[in-house]
Amino acid sequence: MTRYHFMDSLRGFALFGILLVNVLDITDTSAVAAGSALLDYTVQSRFVPIFTLLFGVSMFLVADGARRRGVGAWQPLVCRLLGLGLIGVVHSLAFWGDILRFYAIAGLLVLPLVVWAPALVNTVVGCALTVLSFGFLGAGIDSLPGLLLVGAGAAQLGLPALMEKSVVPGVALACVAGVAVIPLMMSYISAGAGDPRFSLPGALAGLAMALTYIGVLALGWHWTPVRAALRAVFDPLGRMSLTNYVSASFVVLAAAWAFGLFEADSVYPAIGVAVVVIAAQSVSSRIWLSNFRYGPLEWILRAVTWRARPPFRRDSAHLSMADAG
Repeated sequence: MTRYHFMDSLRGFALFGILLVNVLDITDTSAVAAGSALLDYTVQSRFVPIFTLLFGVSMFLVADGARRRGVGAWQPLVCRLLGLGLIGVVHSLAFWGDILRFYAIAGLLVLPLVVWAPALVNTVVGCALTVLSFGFLGAGIDSLPGLLLVGAGAAQLGLPALMEKSVVPGVALACVAGVAVIPLMMSYISAGAGDPRFSLPGALAGLAMALTYIGVLALGWHWTPVRAALRAVFDPLGRMSLTNYVSASFVVLAAAWAFGLFEADSVYPAIGVAVVVIAAQSVSSRIWLSNFRYGPLEWILRAVTWRARPPFRRDSAHLSMADAG
């Protein structure tokens, strides 16, 4: 199965943004600390939607990989989601805000549609649930089922392959979402701004900016120098996103104790730690993947998904057809 390198780079980009948010929660940096407003306008609520959409894409790819193997999609997906939830429980020991447990629950809820429903149904139902969440509910955990279905529907429609090869989806997304960002950001600011995770105007502005980020990144992907830079920095991060997401929390927690980052009066020391961690993970992921096919947690999750021991080292057997899953 073809690997979608743009999806990997986008996942790595989202991981970087998520760590910028998580590091503030892990270090308990005050919401009124210097520099927090900048993160509220550019980072908070912008990257989890991207990560969630990509998780929906991966759910469909696993289901499609199961069909290509000639087996039912239910068991691999259930095993994968349960394994992810267990990893999330362990991760929550370092970071109370772990999202993996909620992905596992939301994934199980939408599993029947991902397995049985056609692309149009998943896309329409996903969009409807997303509108309900961002328009009337809290736009928090309740947004996950809708975004997962939108991601799965997009994968069914072939959008990952199209974005890999064509600039058109990026142009359309950047233009539409970019125009929507302006009034939504004005509404969010008029409502008093603050942490966008705790207000519907902020969440709506965050979703529009998340889609704009995807579109802009897709545009850059089709300009060769930018694509080379994106792949060099974010592709390794994305291919080992689970390992990097979990391990970063333990590293940041240790750094917070070592450097006294708790209750700091500025977000900048925590941001500095996040940038150093993500840079180190990008380099170490590239080195790791030059010797191994998967990150450690990716390998474990893959073994749980397919209930078989997959090849690990680069000198082992060829990749199976479901490698994208």
